[in-house]
Parts: sequence; C-alpha cells; structure tokens
Amino acid sequence: MKAKLYILIAAIALLTASCNFLDENLKGGYSSENYYTSASKAEMAVNAIYNSLYGNTLWMFGDVASDDSVKGGADGDQPQINEIDALTATADNGSLGVFWQDSYETIARANNAIANIAPMNIDEKLKVRLLGEAKFFRAYTYFNLVNIFGKVPLKTKPQNTSASIHVGLSSVADIYGQIDTDLTEAIEGLNDLKDGHVNRAAAYALLAKSKVFQSKWDDAVQAIQGFKDLNAGYGLEHNYADLFKSGGEDSVESIFAIRYATNKIASQGNLLNVWFSPFIEGGYHFNAPTQSFVDCFSEKTVGGDDDPRLDASIGRAGKPWFNGTTFEASWGNVTGYLVKKYDEDAVEDMAKSQSTIPQHRIRYAEVLLLEAEALNEASPANVGAAAAALDQVRDRAGLAHTTASTQSAMRDAIRLERRRELGFEFHRFFDVMRYGRAYAVAALGSAAWPSDRYYFPIPQGETDANAALK
Repeated sequence: MKAKLYILIAAIALLTASCNFLDENLKGGYSSENYYTSASKAEMAVNAIYNSLYGNTLWMFGDVASDDSVKGGADGDQPQINEIDALTATADNGSLGVFWQDSYETIARANNAIANIAPMNIDEKLKVRLLGEAKFFRAYTYFNLVNIFGKVPLKTKPQNTSASIHVGLSSVADIYGQIDTDLTEAIEGLNDLKDGHVNRAAAYALLAKSKVFQSKWDDAVQAIQGFKDLNAGYGLEHNYADLFKSGGEDSVESIFAIRYATNKIASQGNLLNVWFSPFIEGGYHFNAPTQSFVDCFSEKTVGGDDDPRLDASIGRAGKPWFNGTTFEASWGNVTGYLVKKYDEDAVEDMAKSQSTIPQHRIRYAEVLLLEAEALNEASPANVGAAAAALDQVRDRAGLAHTTASTQSAMRDAIRLERRRELGFEFHRFFDVMRYGRAYAVAALGSAAWPSDRYYFPIPQGETDANAALK
C-alpha cells in the first residue's frame, strides 16, 4: 500500500497537555505527564494526528476561491462560502474559523507528540519514525495555512503555557523555513515502506513543492532528485480515472492521500461524496466547475478525442455518469457541471456518506510537473529536460508531446497542465496566487486585494483568544 492516511474511526484519547490554570488534576483520563509511558501509547499519539486530517474544507479554498469552480449548492445554503468564492470573506466567516481550528488541532497534536516522544525510552528506530511522521504533518498543515492566510502564529510547542498559547504572527519566510526544517528532519527519520504511514518519498515530494512555491528552483530540483534516488517504484497509473475510485490510494501513483476505512459507519467516509454529488443522489452539488475549467481542455488527444481527464474530473451533459446513467446539465443547476472525482453511487449497504474514495494530496504526476517547473525556471537551458518530465503526464492523457521550446512557452504549458491534471484536488487557488498578481487578476477577474496577492483574514476567534494578536 502507498503512503497514505488511514482515517482512524476508533476513539482516540485526547492528547492535549493539562493547562496550568486548572485548580484540580485531570480525572478519568490522561495528561501528557502520565500518557507517554510506552511505545504503543506513542504510536497512538501519532495516529491521532492522522485522524485530525479528516476535515473536508480545503476544497473551499483550493477550488472555490479559484477560477476552477464556484460555490454551487442551493442558493441560501452555506452563504459564507460565497464570500470565499468572491474573496470578500471577513474575519467572522465561519468557514475560515473551521479550517483554522482544524489546522491548529493538527498542529497541537503534532507538537504534543514531538515534545513528549523525543525523551521517551523506546526503540530508537520507532521513535525517529514517529517523530518524522509528526513533523511531516506539522509541515503539511503550515503549508496550507501559509498559502491561505500568509502570516500566521508559528506554534511549535505544546500549548501548556501562556507563552506557547499567545503567539504572534510570523513572516511567510519564517513559516516556510519551519516547513523546510520539519521536512528535512522527517526525511532523516522516516522509512521507505509503503505501509499506510507517510514515508520519505512523501516528505521529499512535499519538500520539493515547498521549494517550488518559494521559487527556490535549484533546491526543488535537489529535493526531486532525492525522491528519485529512493527508487521507490512510484509511477503513473495507466488509467487516470482509476485514481478516483475506491482503492485508488493503492495506486502506484499515490504518494500522500487520505484513505477512508470501510467500516460502514454512517458519515465517517469521504463526505465529499455528499457535498459534491447531484441532488438526485441525495447530494448537495457544491463546488460547481466553471466553463473556464472546461475550456482549458480544448486540446484533443492524438486520436482526436477529448482529453480523458475532463470526463474523469467532472460531470457534463450527455456524458456517462455512474451505473449506466448519463449526466444531465440540470443536475449541476448552477453551472451545468459537477465534480466527479469524489462521487460514487451508494453500493451494497453503504450510504454515500460512507464513501471510501481517497483524497489524493500528492501524486507522482504532480512530482513530474514540479520537476518540469523547477528545471524550466532554474535555467532556459533546461527547457528540453522540462519537456521530458511534462510529456510523461501528457502521454498518459493521450496528448501529443509539447511544442513549447522557450522558457516562457514552457512556463505556460506547465501551468496549463497542472490545472488539467490536478483539477479539483485543491491546488488551483494556491497556484493562481503564486504565479503573480497579473496572472491572478486575469484568472479571477478582480484586482480588489491591495497587495501582490490575496490572503484570507485571520479568524476573529483567534484574534479574540490570542493576546499576542491584539
């Protein structure tokens, strides 16, 4: 099995440190002082970090805030997502608050695990692996936060003192510095197994992505070479659509994905199957793809057919849906399209809320596209090498090899391929913003934000609770 996330449905003990202002000792549970007593407890602490990534709101920022989709859904449902769509969200926006709380819950669990596992007297090989996993997740969470909010509190210690709770804003550069440090240290501790835990391949891939997002092209090339040197057997799945079916997390292409357990417990599967699916299936039809996304697939395959990634990614009128049905534009009553990557009909005795379709966060195809981008930006002399990486992705889609022969043309080709290849995997908004103000304004049709790029406001709840932000 590939390096993916197991969503642990069993109850896991809360692993937060006791606060220093309580008058009584914790009763009927664990504190940090009496919990970390064995290797099995240490593993449970790290498993709790995996569990914390169960939230399903990243799509609101990665997709809806971009030019790939609009809110969708019923007119009056979830109005706060309209503000995210329009880039007009204020600090009291509920969706911002949920994402922030979920993110810092993950960071808190990682911080607790790192601080308390490090001094434990357990098998050293297990210890460094567990610390590597915790650091990977802390890095991944801060990567999302820094791209959505920009400056955020950089918390790296258990929140059991006033100083560790009330933390001011850190610069974007400092946050990326912590991300890179965590991933570099994770690489040292993680193993190369594909056993359901994050591994060194995932850490190298995320480090390469972090370097690309910082425009540190040579460093990105070096991280990708580290990934390659693992010789871990990753590659492209033959059929793109198979990645987005139950079992897709076991693909040769899956590097870092959220996997959902087949336990048939209501509402504990991949709930995007409910959020994105048509109302005729009991879904909410959110995250409606735009015509702009459809139009970016104007290029035909070498056989003259539509790019197969389009119909694997979205439902559109007259095209096959599921179980022999044909999609109707009225199902996507906002734009005429709906996301398909997380949709499946209820099967056997499982409801839609028990879907086991994975959420891919890093795939081998993205590593190839990161390699192409890093090589191309590092030097105009690398255009040929960039084309070789890009064409692997295009080959799988049945497209002819790229004709881009200059650095500028290759840049445009890579950006277009990222949009098509990674559509509705929550990357697009991050890309639109990092490509620069001119690109973002052209894509989103707005220049309303005052600085080089748009960042969402820090939620009011954090400002109220964190004295360092007053």
